Amino acid sequence: MTRIFPLLLATTTLLLATSSTAQSNREHPSTGLHSLFVAAGKLYFGTATETNNLDDPTYQNILSNPLEFGQQTPENSQKWGLIQPNPGDFAFNNSDLITDLSKSYNHLLRCHTLTWHSQLPPFVSASSWTPDTLRQLLTTHITAVVSHFGSACYAWDVVNEALNENGTLRSSVFLDVLGEEYIALSFNIAAGAAPPETKLYYNDFNLETSPQKQTAAVELVKSLQAQGVKIDGVGLQAHFTVGQTPSLESLTATLRRFTDLGVDVAWTELDVAHEDVENSSELAVEQQAEDYVAAVRACIEVERCVGVTVWQFTDKYSWVPGTFPGKGDACLWTADYQRKSAYWAVKGFLEGWVARMNMTGALVGGNGTGIKTVTGSKGTFVGVTSGTGRLVGSVSVGLISSCVWLALKMI
Repeated sequence: MTRIFPLLLATTTLLLATSSTAQSNREHPSTGLHSLFVAAGKLYFGTATETNNLDDPTYQNILSNPLEFGQQTPENSQKWGLIQPNPGDFAFNNSDLITDLSKSYNHLLRCHTLTWHSQLPPFVSASSWTPDTLRQLLTTHITAVVSHFGSACYAWDVVNEALNENGTLRSSVFLDVLGEEYIALSFNIAAGAAPPETKLYYNDFNLETSPQKQTAAVELVKSLQAQGVKIDGVGLQAHFTVGQTPSLESLTATLRRFTDLGVDVAWTELDVAHEDVENSSELAVEQQAEDYVAAVRACIEVERCVGVTVWQFTDKYSWVPGTFPGKGDACLWTADYQRKSAYWAVKGFLEGWVARMNMTGALVGGNGTGIKTVTGSKGTFVGVTSGTGRLVGSVSVGLISSCVWLALKMI
């Protein structure tokens, strides 16, 4: 037994030192959401951004921090109405600014989007098309856009929001003229124009909360695969409302329904909005933190979930209040760039998860412990739980207790 005590002493000393600097790291962080997510085995933690954010130095200082973010999605500038407002008139200036920005920050670029029923220019939505002329229009648009960006795009949302809540196909100029064929056609055109390493995604909202829509998306992926169409992933937008976010178990089950088909998944537009900003309570703030952690943890727990993109990181530029009056405060940073409880909860969870990975690898491997985030009057703590889910301590006491238990098991 005496041979175990040096291990116990070294481990507990290290953990005490780590926990004693936790507050200092909170003020002067040496890790961030992206660095921790990558340490946990994922590809990126990213954010939507747009050209109206370029002249905001505080925003750019956060966006450019390689610890916090490693990926960008152009919020609007690659959508059809802005990128080809008139026939043959391609306007790449704004979208090129975001491409250049992502390169300068060494970020992955998820490109968004090619075929979508919304934000179409009048010449597309209001014209009369035959199947042949609409096929040619799709071919011209998708080929030009995908070719222009080339290898700058890590992935493309090829078809966006093609499904209704009841699982039927959404009415659009594309469906009305071409039928379901337009979906496979869009993917095939994109695959022909993109570098072979570019990931091609189907992207939609409420796949996490609408069973019929989720099942229809699963069947859509199966149909494309049966046709030999290249589809690499499904993007789940994850626009949630505080207290109405699905459970961790439900979120992981949803992601696995798609990864079981052999495709990657990602949360592509994550935010968690308060239903009534004016009357939101401290309990709602804590619930928002729990909801964010559930989404991030679900991605961690599903092997082929490659990353998380938040749909803007600050309430200053969130789309929610302008679309849903009364709702808002959906992001991880406030409008004046203060990190919220939700940010600290996500970061704390990731720190705990990575610490557990490292500790498990260094000692004896899997042990049935888990991570639990607890928000209290003195802040957010990450605890280690036993195999039964019972909380056995905060980040300092819990990890030390777990190490002691693990070491004793080695005797």
